[in-house]
Amino acid sequence: MRADGFPGRNRTLITVTALTLSTSSAATLRADAVVVGVAKGAKGVVVAPGAEAVDKAFGGKLAAVLETLGASGAEGEVTKLPAADGLKAPVVLAVGLGDAPAKGDGFGHEALRRAAGSAARALTGSKKAGFALPVEDAEAAAAVSEGALLGAYSYAANRDNGAANDKGGKKNDAKSAPLGEVALLGGKPRDKEFKAAAARSEALAAEVNRARDLINMPPNDLDPKTFAAEAQAAAKEFGLKVEVLDEKALKKGGYGGLLGVGQGSQAPPRLVRIAYTHPKADKTLALVGKGITYDSGGISLKPAGHNETMKCDMSGAAAVFATVVAAARLGLAVNLTGWLALAENMPSGSATRPGDVLTMYSGKTVEVLNTDAEGRLVLADALTRASEESPDAIVDVATLTGAMVLALGHRTFGIMANDDAFRTSVHEIAEEAGEQSWPMPMPSELRKGMDSPVADLANMGERMGGGLVAGLFLKEFVGEGITWAHLDIAGPAFHEGAPWGYTPKGGTGSAVRTLVRLAERTAAGDLG
Repeated sequence: MRADGFPGRNRTLITVTALTLSTSSAATLRADAVVVGVAKGAKGVVVAPGAEAVDKAFGGKLAAVLETLGASGAEGEVTKLPAADGLKAPVVLAVGLGDAPAKGDGFGHEALRRAAGSAARALTGSKKAGFALPVEDAEAAAAVSEGALLGAYSYAANRDNGAANDKGGKKNDAKSAPLGEVALLGGKPRDKEFKAAAARSEALAAEVNRARDLINMPPNDLDPKTFAAEAQAAAKEFGLKVEVLDEKALKKGGYGGLLGVGQGSQAPPRLVRIAYTHPKADKTLALVGKGITYDSGGISLKPAGHNETMKCDMSGAAAVFATVVAAARLGLAVNLTGWLALAENMPSGSATRPGDVLTMYSGKTVEVLNTDAEGRLVLADALTRASEESPDAIVDVATLTGAMVLALGHRTFGIMANDDAFRTSVHEIAEEAGEQSWPMPMPSELRKGMDSPVADLANMGERMGGGLVAGLFLKEFVGEGITWAHLDIAGPAFHEGAPWGYTPKGGTGSAVRTLVRLAERTAAGDLG
């Protein structure tokens, strides 16, 4: 048993795949496989730049051989074939990049990320692979590196990793291990821009994978207390400041939202402040994450079929936590404060009931009409507390509403804000980072639906436009004059289908790359 009372697990978080910049030719690299890119051309399969040495080994007929095997160059398509004479690697893996670009244009960075991710997943169990995809500049190299490292992710903390099995079961072997090393061919290891791109990709992928690991952890292994302990351990490792408010401190401080949501659980709530500062920073960003470590819906119990993935309801807090650590890893010249609003939403004799009125940290009172609209309650307290420090901007991240999934699907998160220019900037940054997003409105007429006869407002409003109503509720708790944006990542935070590109099954780490890019842009002074 662990000291916190939970069964012992493999607690080594974060999948680690090594990345090297290699000057070797695709023909001479000693590895388990060499990865090349192919695309859909007007007359069939086209071999992408970077694969020239491999194509030469096939007598200039690599495209023809691949077409014979059924390859088309479609995005994410993977075709393996034995290597031709003259190649040191025994296997060639051709991955589709989609439509070939117009003459003179290069492949888009997201196409490179996804292709590299697909290839890395297909090479599970391999020790080393050379990636001979198009890397004409450092940005393209970063995209390939990032995609490969994210695609190699595997969560295995609760599986037998080859240790003795005392129940007589079979051991997992090396075939299920993630790709051990990515050798980026054409990577220019002595070039400062390429070296910086590789270092950023390693740090970014490590932190996205940190978020994924936390999301994938079973809820009996990750409650508010253990999540806070993870933050404390990372703070010690990376020189961050951390403060944890336990249930006594929350009660003393009047955090009615966090206490109200968490009071039905035997695992009490926590509010964690984790901060990174830089001596040359002149801007401060506050990030607020919803951290419901398990969401049963409370007394307003979720229907059958909607509980199985509710360990992911802390994805926003995981993204905020990972972003703050990433900023420290990268040494960004920005002050970044993360607020993790952690609670477990359970039904019991002590749980908040529909009809109860909570007094929030801000002093406002909220009538709880639906205990399954709990995320906005914990975020409200954290937003008010973050506002007290007068940051230049606040961004909250949450798996907040099913309505946003209905509106935007499973791959796109919604963005709301109290400032149109900031909302546009966040949207552009997300697209630049490779995360699909869409700006959403905040119609003022929807606010009236949250009027309550017994409190300042209710936690529910009109059913139609429910995702927008939730954003309007949160806006009520943002300090006056503070620029604020809300990311509803309910769709892309947890992927239940088959893996694709660099997106695994389970926790995805949605919003981490957007928030890191936002921090970088702020450090560079690009947000005013």
